[in-house]
Amino acid sequence: MTKAVNSRSATAETGHHRDLSWPEPPEALPGAVIDNHAHLDFSDGEGSHGIEEHVAWADRVGVRGIITIGCDLPSARWTAEVMRGEHVAEEHRAFVRERLRGGCSIHPNDAVNHVVTGTGRSGEELCSLDEAIAEISELLDTPGMVTVGETGLDWFRTSKKKPEKRNAQIQSFRMHIALAKEKGLPMQIHDRDAHRDVLDVLDAEGAPERTVFHCFSGDAEFAREALERGAYLSFSGTSTFKNAAYLREALAVTPLNRIMVETDAPFLTPEPYRGRPNSSYLIPHTMRVIAEAKGVSLEEACAGVLATERDVYGFAGAEG
Repeated sequence: MTKAVNSRSATAETGHHRDLSWPEPPEALPGAVIDNHAHLDFSDGEGSHGIEEHVAWADRVGVRGIITIGCDLPSARWTAEVMRGEHVAEEHRAFVRERLRGGCSIHPNDAVNHVVTGTGRSGEELCSLDEAIAEISELLDTPGMVTVGETGLDWFRTSKKKPEKRNAQIQSFRMHIALAKEKGLPMQIHDRDAHRDVLDVLDAEGAPERTVFHCFSGDAEFAREALERGAYLSFSGTSTFKNAAYLREALAVTPLNRIMVETDAPFLTPEPYRGRPNSSYLIPHTMRVIAEAKGVSLEEACAGVLATERDVYGFAGAEG
């Protein structure tokens, strides 16, 4: 059984205790897709479920591949270990190896800790940002690592009004852009309440050839601006939320060959299970919203999304 290195809080941001029961599996998709952004380094929900189970649950509903993202040094190291076959029982390694890939980075909010405070979330001493990204670079050379990220800007948890913290995030973002170009890898962007500043950095630095807005959170106008810069837009369970009509409008103006799907599991669980534990097997809920927004059949939506994900990451997942 794989031991996760992080855990999602049992308390929601509103302060109430979350329902930790696992949602019922949805009807399987008519075609395969890949969850291009999840965090299998996090545990959540009732029971102790390892990587093998999450991958198997996903497989049963047509999610044939998962990209797990580690975005601080402990999580990045763990992700590289999993790519090397560690933490997975021997009898499951071939199954997991076929369906799982990884990516890593220093998250924007963690970059602030490396630069400004020098201490991590648990009070541990941190190395410099330069040293951290040098290690990320080494970890990205592990076979099975297919993306740099998530990196970008977050003005929700780290106020951009504090110059030292703002500049730390921008510096880290620039370093990850350079790293993606050096490695020839796609880059996943974290953009929270920072649309214009993210575009400004991309314009100044020049975006990597393959740039993905993970958990896209903008409206149709911002979608057009990102698309003009050659970006791909990845939609999560937030697109199913009742108050997220703007995301469905963004979907409507995005060509199918620039759309990806993700969970950001264990976070951002789709309706009707919002707030409960999330896993890649719940992607069919988001795929149905994508198909509806694009005015195409679910089968056509799956085929288009899968082709895009395979092209960007060079990751086929399991056939079928």
